[in-house]
This record gives sequence, C-alpha cells and structure tokens, in this order.
Amino acid sequence: EVQLQASGGGLVQAGGSLRLSCEISGFDKSGWTIGWFRQAPGKEREMVGCIDSYGDYTSYIDSMEGRFSISKNNANSTVYLQLANLKPDDTAVYHCAVDRTLEFSGNSPLCNYGRMDYWGKGTQVTVSS
Repeated sequence: EVQLQASGGGLVQAGGSLRLSCEISGFDKSGWTIGWFRQAPGKEREMVGCIDSYGDYTSYIDSMEGRFSISKNNANSTVYLQLANLKPDDTAVYHCAVDRTLEFSGNSPLCNYGRMDYWGKGTQVTVSS
C-alpha cells in the first residue's frame, strides 16, 4: 500500500522559512514523479513543483521558482520542499503526491494535478504578516 505523509508545516512570520517533508512508503517502482501542491482557503489546489524519483530534475510553477526548492533523499525516499522568503499569500495546506509515471518536457518532469495517482494528507503552513 502506497502511503505519503507530509510534515513540517507551522506558523511562521513573513520572510521566514520552513522545510516540509514527504515520507513515501510502499512504492518500489522506478521512474516516477513526486509533486507538491497547495490549497489555500477558498481557492483551488495549485501546483508548486515536482521532482523525478531519482532526485535529479525538478520543475516549478514560475511564480514559485526561486523561493521554493524541491529535493529528494534517495536513501530514505523522503522528498523535501524548502520554502523561503514566505509571504502571507503562501498560507495554505501543502500536499505531496505521486505520479506513477515519469515524463519530461526538456529537462523538467511533467507535473500537474491530473497526473497524480496517490495523495497524502497535507500539512498546514500559516504565514503571518
């Protein structure tokens, strides 16, 4: 059974940083994609970015690249989302998800909500002004 568990959220002041973790278990297939998404109150879920299962390539939504960074620890299949220079608009529940496939556009793994097959419970990030 595939399980994903996001953690690391919390309350932080504007300008601060957080590192979110996504622990993945029960998935031993090679060549897949891990994504981070977020959903703010009253808004649709939106993509943050993705990383391939080898931890080599990432893709981000343009507005978040530069402040947010995704990495992967291949030893324990944990994926991280580093959030920097946080703004109140970043307040949301952050979810990690897995796409059982891995496809690229150039050097960027394809990443969107509709491609994801497994979802974990999210972790709340609240940014105060």
